[in-house]
Amino acid sequence: MVQEANLGERIMRALILRRVGLLESGTIGPIIVGPADNGDVLRLQGFLARSGQPHRVLDSKTDPCAKTLFEHFQVDPHHLPVVLCPNGRLLLNPAEKDLARCIGLLRPVDASKVYDVAIVGAGPAGLAASVYAASEGLSTIVLDCRAFGGQAGASARIENYLGFPTGITGMALMARAYNQAQKFGVEMVIPDEVKLLGAATDGARYQLTVGDGETVRTRSVVIASGARYRRLDVANLAEFEGTCVHYWASPIEARLCGGQEVALVGAGNSAGQAAVYLASQVRKVALLARGGSLEVSMSRYLVERIRAQPNIEVLTGAEIEALDGEAGNLATVRWRDRSSGASTTRPIRHLFLFIGADPNTDWLAQSDVALDARGFIRTGSDIASAHGVMETSRSGVFAIGDVRSGSVKRVAAAVGEGAQVVAALHAFLARDGSQADAPQV
Repeated sequence: MVQEANLGERIMRALILRRVGLLESGTIGPIIVGPADNGDVLRLQGFLARSGQPHRVLDSKTDPCAKTLFEHFQVDPHHLPVVLCPNGRLLLNPAEKDLARCIGLLRPVDASKVYDVAIVGAGPAGLAASVYAASEGLSTIVLDCRAFGGQAGASARIENYLGFPTGITGMALMARAYNQAQKFGVEMVIPDEVKLLGAATDGARYQLTVGDGETVRTRSVVIASGARYRRLDVANLAEFEGTCVHYWASPIEARLCGGQEVALVGAGNSAGQAAVYLASQVRKVALLARGGSLEVSMSRYLVERIRAQPNIEVLTGAEIEALDGEAGNLATVRWRDRSSGASTTRPIRHLFLFIGADPNTDWLAQSDVALDARGFIRTGSDIASAHGVMETSRSGVFAIGDVRSGSVKRVAAAVGEGAQVVAALHAFLARDGSQADAPQV
């Protein structure tokens, strides 16, 4: 597909159209069976959707096919949800990794192979780095503990990304990058969590310890692990996460909220995109921002679009005080006006949180990679021994995207850093004496 451009284009187009057809048909792939509003059903459904995998969901309370399946496999209702894989195997409330292995999405890691570069994180930065590295002849592997796309993949619509004048969903943009990386031969290990970065021998400088005791051996490492969603400081928040408290706004969450009033907390571009999308799906959106104005942290076009939506109520200077409900079902949300101290309680069953993110660097605690005071990875001029702006305190380990200290937290910036780091990889591999055949420029 790479050597024959015209034939490769036809094959890629055919495969993409085939996948789109399978996704739209809803008649193939793993079958998830359980209550439609169950947190684990939503978790598994969300994982398959964000992984671009065709699937079906059967409501165990109403669907006669679900009842037939229960009788055939003698399923205990306490084991719900269950997943019936295409190979006939039945999984009882599986973890995402177990489901991925069952459907062939996740395969064992070859511990004997030494890669030129291992990329930790499959968001915009990691995918960009993988595309450019693999296209320039470096053997490349990408690992991510959730799904490809990162936080960008959860964006309802990105309208200020160069080359897409009508906008594009984050999922569509990231799916294109994911397919492009595979076209150039990138190996994907998703979902699988990297737990430790350590030294290696026998042709590899580093090894990554991943789930199930596997290891990835590599000559260099690019850390693009991004950030994790920041959580509200509310005592019983965890009780409602996964069912009524959401950190992204996709069609799955929109279907749960149809015809209702929802609350959304945040004042950045992600919050604005989510608010506009939800306004087209629900009765009303209460947009809560701690600051006094959206203009300080949100792009102008989004502010104007929010103002034009009659069913978006902007509440500045507001913060969530309490969540009330029972059995994991949210019933009311209470917030406080920070200037007057007045509290407001409304019957809201779904809350969306877009309040920023913290660096996803906990896994580096024993890896001797220098972090700044906030937990972001220090690179470049912050490190005396670093060669270039993206190398960390460990030679041959680079950091790009949101996880890098001082980076611009934008999709386009992350993609740019992913492209830029490949030149640094070639330079390091040349210094290290393990350079793959460099491309002719």
